[in-house]
Amino acid sequence: MNISELNTNLFRTINDLGKHYTYLNSPMIFIAEYMVYVLALVVLLFWLTKNKRNRIMVICATITFISAEIIGKIAGKIHSNHQPFAELSKVNKLIGKAIDNSFPSDHTILFFSFCISFWLCRGGWWFLWGILACIVGVSRIWVGVHYPADVLVGAFISVLSAIITQAVIPKLKFTHKLLDIYDRGERLILSPLSKFKSTRSKNL
Repeated sequence: MNISELNTNLFRTINDLGKHYTYLNSPMIFIAEYMVYVLALVVLLFWLTKNKRNRIMVICATITFISAEIIGKIAGKIHSNHQPFAELSKVNKLIGKAIDNSFPSDHTILFFSFCISFWLCRGGWWFLWGILACIVGVSRIWVGVHYPADVLVGAFISVLSAIITQAVIPKLKFTHKLLDIYDRGERLILSPLSKFKSTRSKNL
């Protein structure tokens, strides 16, 4: 059995689960298509805490995603394949998706970039973010829009990028200096607004 056959067989094994365990299809659809909005909200909340450690974590995750996405695009030029539903018959396709190059999975790159960065930055119980990223990856296969190889390569690129980013970015003086400049700018902008709201409240 060659790699292509193994990839297809593993896809069939996971994707066919949706035909047998239909009660799991709705959660998998939500995870595969809408969990990205939950992640975006979480990232925004981390940033709004104004905690320096959280903000460096978000910066690392963002840099990881950008670098992983660039590497992913290069990988996509070297090898490409369409989504399983466009190449195989009787695929349990649960969400709409345009036909294009699905290698590697951009969705997987996004989640692994942020989730693994959170874990590397915080450690401990934050490993649950890594589990969430894996579940998202599986969900993309479950709903029929990615092969296991698309997900595995996307995850590998993101994890490697996250490890390198976490080893370099937090230690750079430039990172902390840039964040300090941003914090001062934020205070400069928000301070007059706070005073205005306080004055208005007293007048009312």
